[in-house]
Amino acid sequence: MTAAADRVAQFRSLHESGCFVMPNPWDVGSARVLEHLGFAALATTSAGFAWTRGRADSHAPLEDVLHHLREVAGAVSVPVNADFEGGYAVDPDEVAGNVADAVRTGIAGLSIEDSSGDPEEPLLDVDLSVARIAAARRAIDESGTGVVLTGRSEGFVVGRPDIDETIRRLRAYSEAGADCLYAPRLDRVEHVSAIVEAVAPKPVNLLVNAPFVTVGEAARLGVRRISVGGTLARAAWGGWLETAREILEDGTFAGFAVLPDVNGLMSGIEAPTTGGE
Repeated sequence: MTAAADRVAQFRSLHESGCFVMPNPWDVGSARVLEHLGFAALATTSAGFAWTRGRADSHAPLEDVLHHLREVAGAVSVPVNADFEGGYAVDPDEVAGNVADAVRTGIAGLSIEDSSGDPEEPLLDVDLSVARIAAARRAIDESGTGVVLTGRSEGFVVGRPDIDETIRRLRAYSEAGADCLYAPRLDRVEHVSAIVEAVAPKPVNLLVNAPFVTVGEAARLGVRRISVGGTLARAAWGGWLETAREILEDGTFAGFAVLPDVNGLMSGIEAPTTGGE
């Protein structure tokens, strides 16, 4: 079994029982540290990565994203799930082609979302969205990789927080071949429970980007997988922005008082002997 195939098998096994946290690194260094801390799987963050390139979320070119996926997957020995946004295309056949490129980077999973980018109609048509999930499923099946496909509905992100419509879409994505279902920005436990029940026995990913639930509480709700999106990256940005502003505005350096030994931490982390594909 190749290293990539082994990580896919590990990732699928994690979805079979219990509840695991899949934090989102934004570069190779943060990925290696999170693995070193003991997390069993990681996920990329489109926002966190875009910020490292001086771009807003969703503005990174596909070529840059594929390179990023290859770098992160090759830097760790645990499974990596890709935030693959909307597949970097609207047409289902184009989504399939891009998914085929993504699975060759060594990732163990990827998500396809249904946002349109149009403020007037922020969600793609349901039939089109289902066709895009089916196309991603076909591309993965043809690759023979077994990469885990997550169907993701963005209603609560784009100002359409309709739980019934979200459930309708997630059920349709499940039927189209999604292995895991995901509706980011939920903040009510009753909505989480409703989605878990509606798509069972398929596993559900829960985004936690605010302290509304604990891992134990999410597990009791039936959540199988937790991710944090760009929130770890925002936490890092928050620390250094506060310190930089203190230097600029006050001329003081109190933010330097208690800092981690990052160099020592990195020195103690061994790169995996195999990675990528």
